[in-house]
Amino acid sequence: MNLLSSRSRHYHVAAFETMVEDMNALGIEHVLCTGDVTNLALRREFEFARGKFDKLSNGPLDVTVIPGNHDAYVAEGVPLFSEMFGDFATPDPGWEWSDDHRHDADDILHWPIVRVRGDVALIGLSTSRATPWFTAYGKVGHGQLARLGKVLSDPRLAGKVRVIAVHHPPAGKRATSRIRGLRDHKEFAHVIAQHGAELIVHGHEHVDLVESLAGPDGKHVPVRGIASGTYFHNKPERIARYRIYEIDGGQIRSDHVRVWDRERGVFDVQQQSNPGT
Repeated sequence: MNLLSSRSRHYHVAAFETMVEDMNALGIEHVLCTGDVTNLALRREFEFARGKFDKLSNGPLDVTVIPGNHDAYVAEGVPLFSEMFGDFATPDPGWEWSDDHRHDADDILHWPIVRVRGDVALIGLSTSRATPWFTAYGKVGHGQLARLGKVLSDPRLAGKVRVIAVHHPPAGKRATSRIRGLRDHKEFAHVIAQHGAELIVHGHEHVDLVESLAGPDGKHVPVRGIASGTYFHNKPERIARYRIYEIDGGQIRSDHVRVWDRERGVFDVQQQSNPGT
């Protein structure tokens, strides 16, 4: 029903293949995907998606993928993501978690992951879980939130641009939705208020979103959502796109969006924006 009603008509493999070609041609240093590499979390879908991601010239060390709610559409999706995309979500040496950091029996110790690349510290969370029919909410969980606080305050990340990747929106009215939101968005916001971050990015809503969360000392942490990279729609703001951040000298200097032109079969620059707005 999910595929027939909507997703099979709107999501295009051609857009992803063109996006990969575009990223390879531009020499993007690191690629970050905030989830939903599948529709129904079936093995054949994961295998198909993995084949497409393998065409990125960066390789798994410079491509980071976190799971989305569709990657846990059925319970089997959680271990399938680990099996098929595990090397895209491997933490750097020294950032693994031990049983001492486990909060409860259901706590998945793998998350959050930390991958440090130059001035950037990528921190990937998982809010992915199988939910009841007609719902698509996410949850970070107490254990993962506690570990996130440890990561953000770790002296090894001093001076780094700490970029948190999460699938569900953690700020704004969409975060509060009981159907599609982040169930523990208030607890997440509390961790950010204590420890801060330089940028939070998410997916899930298939539109460009600009929000912020309060950080320490009155500073605001930008929260940015992006539309799907493979979506085609009659509304221009929902057509497939991806965002490039330029980071240098420990600061986010600029960002811009590249949008799919289906007729021409290319991605083009759409706009310039400031990540702090």
